[in-house]
Amino acid sequence: MIPIIQTLNLTKEYGTYKAVDNLSLTINQGDIYGLIGKNGAGKTTFMKIISNLARPSSGDYKIFGYDRTNAQAQTRISALIENTGTYPSMTAYDHLLLKGKSCGIRGDKYVFDLLELLGLSNTGKKKVKDFSLGMRQRLGIAIALVGEPDILVLDEPINGLDPQGIIDIRTIIERLNKEKNMTFLISSHILDELARVATNFAIIDRGKLVANFTKEELDEQNKERIELMTDDPRKTCLVFEENGIDTYKLIDKNTFYIYKNQDRINELLTILNDSKIKILDMTVKRESLEEYYMNLLDK
Repeated sequence: MIPIIQTLNLTKEYGTYKAVDNLSLTINQGDIYGLIGKNGAGKTTFMKIISNLARPSSGDYKIFGYDRTNAQAQTRISALIENTGTYPSMTAYDHLLLKGKSCGIRGDKYVFDLLELLGLSNTGKKKVKDFSLGMRQRLGIAIALVGEPDILVLDEPINGLDPQGIIDIRTIIERLNKEKNMTFLISSHILDELARVATNFAIIDRGKLVANFTKEELDEQNKERIELMTDDPRKTCLVFEENGIDTYKLIDKNTFYIYKNQDRINELLTILNDSKIKILDMTVKRESLEEYYMNLLDK
């Protein structure tokens, strides 16, 4: 694995407030890194720093091993943060051509390639002011892709999109990652969707790194559980303890989560039946990324 971004004790202060607090993180080439946290957790500030849109108060970071002040290294990162930065009276073609000229790119073949990739090739002379939210988001990503960056930083890229728009953006990210080995750093409050596409995750709270883990580690941690409802929770607890079922949690007055005992379902049913405990409901589920996140912050 090749480290593409390495941060070391990265800190950003606004007066006495630390938006980012001693955050150290490594993003490897080819990662789709999901950044998770509440509003105000420091996600956007962190993204702005590594995109050279804000300066750290202390700490440092490197891009492909180069110092953050290296101009050539900075050209390898592109970002879409907070808004698309578009002009209402310009077309999608005009935006991409203008960005290309600022990057020293000649011709316009790349413009048509990006318009096709982002599903905007039929916009013609339509001005951005007449674009839907989904179209503006696609255009923002297209602009960020001008110059073929190695890493793309996207802050809430699917916010406000309809289900089809979310699927389209996910497909584009997966395609660029697979075909061009492009690295992504993505923040999103839609955690179930982020779990579909990300290969790695980092949880930030109050500017601090709470946890970081791979998709594989998440899947291993969040194994399937049994969700069980009975008519006598107190008696159920006693029966569990008598039979060595100790990986359970009482969620509410009559609902249990039982972990690591999926292979004992038939035995569990027999035990409860023999103990005259009535089963009101029982399902097998896997903990979602959102549930894992909430449980982690509650600890």
